[in-house]
Amino acid sequence: MRAKLAACTALLVMLAFTSAHAKPDWGAVARALGKSGTELPEGVYRVGLPRSDLEITVDGVTIKPALALGSWLAFRENGDEAMVMGDLVLTQDEANPVMKSLAESRIEITALHNHLLRAEPMPLYMHIAGHGDAVRLAEALHKALAMSKTPLEAAPPGAQPQALELDTTALDKLLGAQGKANGGVYQFTIARAEMITDGGMNIPASMGSGIAINFQPMGNGRAAITGDFVLIASEVNPVLLVLRENGIEVTAIHNHMLDDQPRLFFMHFWAADDAIKLARGLKEALGKVNIAKS
Repeated sequence: MRAKLAACTALLVMLAFTSAHAKPDWGAVARALGKSGTELPEGVYRVGLPRSDLEITVDGVTIKPALALGSWLAFRENGDEAMVMGDLVLTQDEANPVMKSLAESRIEITALHNHLLRAEPMPLYMHIAGHGDAVRLAEALHKALAMSKTPLEAAPPGAQPQALELDTTALDKLLGAQGKANGGVYQFTIARAEMITDGGMNIPASMGSGIAINFQPMGNGRAAITGDFVLIASEVNPVLLVLRENGIEVTAIHNHMLDDQPRLFFMHFWAADDAIKLARGLKEALGKVNIAKS
């Protein structure tokens, strides 16, 4: 009898532990948010929310959503709860209603700033972080996004990938990374060598700790580039000097997180020129950064 009771007790403890540490239901998160995402190998569920409704130009270049208008949210299991981080692209009249809704739901605002100069009209970028039940976080984010015109509908079925007029092989070789085509833009995500944490939780590149470099073809081998370098304090000015020496404009320097270790600075940039020339400048700048070796 005692043996049976002990076995039952052990089973109940095991079930309680399993339930408490059950993997979040990403399908339920997608339904609550109103938009599905992709489950990534590092345990991150990432949802892209491109602002395809906006028409924004910089120096006469019409910005594709994948170049600099890509809102996103990334969820990850964090012990008995979930964590969400993200970057919301907002118009100026959307910023306060969205912020009010997020604050009422106890989702933290960790940054609000520009990424680009001379953008017409000028978008704002609101970085967020939240902890708790994954579905409740998604519900709160859906409520906040409803204060904006962020599209939540899926891409039309059968949409054809946009051809890229770029030498992507040469870009991959120069930057020492494998890019990917997305929405007519060639994108790179390059991880730092250190483990990045925020509030003690590991933050992989897919949750916003990776260097982002995007090329939008302009024809005749030219491209518009933007993105952000993720830097520790001692790297900020060496990278800034290299970028400027290579004709790449530094458009913003700021933080995205509140409790990150090591302390990170995000340096946004812009240029429109020969794509290979720009890639050489970016490669030189990457040489000043402690990036992970591929």
